[in-house]
Amino acid sequence: MGLHFAERTSELLKRPVLLEEKPGAGGRIAAMALKNAVPDGATVAMLPIAIPVLAPMTFKDVQYDAVHDFAPISQVASYRFAFAVPADHPAKSFPDYVAWLQAHPTQAFYATPAAGGLPHFLGVLTSRAVGIDMTMVAYKGFGPMSIDLVGGTVPAGISVTSDLIELHRAGRLRILATSGVSREPQLPDVATFVEQGYPTVQASGWVGIFAPAKTPRLVIDQWSAALMAALRSPQTRQKLIEFGLDPTGTTPEEFAAIVAGDIARWAPIIKASGFRAD
Repeated sequence: MGLHFAERTSELLKRPVLLEEKPGAGGRIAAMALKNAVPDGATVAMLPIAIPVLAPMTFKDVQYDAVHDFAPISQVASYRFAFAVPADHPAKSFPDYVAWLQAHPTQAFYATPAAGGLPHFLGVLTSRAVGIDMTMVAYKGFGPMSIDLVGGTVPAGISVTSDLIELHRAGRLRILATSGVSREPQLPDVATFVEQGYPTVQASGWVGIFAPAKTPRLVIDQWSAALMAALRSPQTRQKLIEFGLDPTGTTPEEFAAIVAGDIARWAPIIKASGFRAD
């Protein structure tokens, strides 16, 4: 995905755009490289929500602040989450599952692909909404989690919708609810948490482009215009959809509001969870 964006924005900006991956520390190395870059528009970073929003609230040694150290350019794409149970589970809806939990309190736990991500904290949010303390069971990735969820070792799981959708279609598990404001186009028959009586249970992840703080506004606007143009391209949109993402595209102001809103939204949930990553 990053390579495609580099190629497309290079065409639109009429100058070379090179992709340099900065792996390590769950993306925090890339974030620090962005913070320390010269704010001239030569360096930008594509970051998922976990880096600017979640990491500063879960790691004590994070040395960047998304609000003060990064300049939002544009949200590129968003994605949502799903709550699923094994195919032979008696619950056919999320209210059914809540009733089942009330009758089986020892089964109040859910699987996630990892601790400290949005599936984890969506589970905390869901627990608070239903009034039942559900314990999170973290796996080392979606693969191991899916094996136990399909096999019935765990009674429920939360992950990105695109992770779960094919197993749902194949009848190997059942998605009971999704976390968007509206239904997923790929799952028109699955109601959202909101539709099923839980209006506070909403969550979206995203990927966006940031520049270093103090990057001149003219440069920010040039990048924003190029990204918006790229996101209007059918080829670019199809690439994002293939990655399980919904193409969006925002102005810098809209993206800044999204970042600030997510920080405010998830801070009390993360605090309530008591989770620390280090």
